[in-house]
Amino acid sequence: MPSTLVIDAHPDSGSLCAALAERYATGARSAGAQVELLALRDLDFDLDLRRGLRAEQPLEPDLLRAQASLVSADHVVVVAPVWWGSVPAVLKGFLDRTLERGWAYRYRDNGLPQGLLAGRSARVVMTTDSPGWWLRGLMGDSAVRQLRRSTLRFCGLKPVRATRIGPVHGSTAEQRESWLEQLADLGRTDARRAPRADKLTPVVRVPAPDLAA
Repeated sequence: MPSTLVIDAHPDSGSLCAALAERYATGARSAGAQVELLALRDLDFDLDLRRGLRAEQPLEPDLLRAQASLVSADHVVVVAPVWWGSVPAVLKGFLDRTLERGWAYRYRDNGLPQGLLAGRSARVVMTTDSPGWWLRGLMGDSAVRQLRRSTLRFCGLKPVRATRIGPVHGSTAEQRESWLEQLADLGRTDARRAPRADKLTPVVRVPAPDLAA
């Protein structure tokens, strides 16, 4: 049975993102996946990486549980809004703290990075008030690129598919329901093609050097 971790990265439980995450989870379950829905707003942790990567910052219990969920997942979904061309602070803080060097990635002796969460697939779902041509053409699709390429792929997850929802501002109830149905369909589709659990790369923590940026 495939295992899917759905990360709801919106601070508001009444948001469209929260509803999209729920509907994706429902679709994946209907296709036989074992699904965990993780709402970051419910976690208790320090958003700030207080000393960068120069010193260890012990993980809070909620982040340790989140790491365990990432390890056990075949497929990871992140649902978040685009704010100022980036992501909400709660998601950025979660990624900074949870995707530890030596656990989610490391640097080889030749200086090249190695993702340590390899074998898992992912999807990024981003809501936006801006039209697609504006985000992709003029803004460079910065939030999607940040999550897809600079974070998830960097940590070894692939393929990482992207779904853009919007413009949300001014959308009708019918349009929002259509987006919810789209996410349910994606949940079912992704559950059927998620990697087999026995093909996952074991996550092994490796020692990190003392100094970093």
